[in-house]
Amino acid sequence: MISGAHAIIHSKDAEAGRKFFRDVLKFPHVDVGEGWLIFALPPAELAVHPARKNGTHELYLMCDDIKAMVRQLEREKVKYSNPSEENWGTLVMVKLPGGGELGLYQPKHPLAPR
Repeated sequence: MISGAHAIIHSKDAEAGRKFFRDVLKFPHVDVGEGWLIFALPPAELAVHPARKNGTHELYLMCDDIKAMVRQLEREKVKYSNPSEENWGTLVMVKLPGGGELGLYQPKHPLAPR
């Protein structure tokens, strides 16, 4: 039986990425040795979208109040895109310190039962 999921973000600066999740987002974590942190994630959902090719995956974090989350990002001097209104939620793309982006949104869609 499936007991959980493990997501991976590849980064050219993994140390900066770990600090971002630890210090900015305040995710609980465990150090599995030599500063290698594994973070607990909030409850998750999984969607399967149609695509022209297989093998791509995306990770978005959801929040209850995107305006409050953006204020927190600003306090921490994190760069992010202007919020965009989508039919499924209000979205900002967060610039990760090691490169790349992470989607963060306040959903408008019903949430999967927990």
